[in-house]
Amino acid sequence: MKKIFVLAFTAIAFTGCKKQEQLTEPEVVVTYSTFGEKITPDNAVSQVEMLEKFQNLKEGDTIPVKFKSNILDVCQKKGCWMSMDLEGDKDAFVRFTDYGFFVPLDASNQESIVEGRAFLSIVTVDELKHYAKDGGKSQEEIDAITEPKITYAIQADGVLIKDKTEDKATETVN
Repeated sequence: MKKIFVLAFTAIAFTGCKKQEQLTEPEVVVTYSTFGEKITPDNAVSQVEMLEKFQNLKEGDTIPVKFKSNILDVCQKKGCWMSMDLEGDKDAFVRFTDYGFFVPLDASNQESIVEGRAFLSIVTVDELKHYAKDGGKSQEEIDAITEPKITYAIQADGVLIKDKTEDKATETVN
């Protein structure tokens, strides 16, 4: 009986002295910078869903949207517009309501969420040729314009841009 008691006591002592380390999943904290109206990242649609919404629009239609994607390009003079990636080789051209705010010039390749109104903008062949002529294009380039250009556009009330230092991983050791 004495041996069992000593054995049990020894087992408990070793178990109690063993240092337990538990590594938890890193905590990811995502932060955004806000431009324009304050919006939240909740319920933003993906690139695929946004392209589908655009493809279901007719000229003159306007729908409310909240869209999440990467910024492809930003106006390098003021940050007064940006283009965002859609599925495939398509993009959405984003302007800001009433020219009321701008985004950073270095925001390209960052994740962004925009909230506003989506619509189609169709530029006719005549308008495209006019712009090409004004832009100093050759007659050959102007004559090559044979189809209207459909632009997927968003008039944004608010924009969130994911901060570059958003991932803060913490490890917990007990």
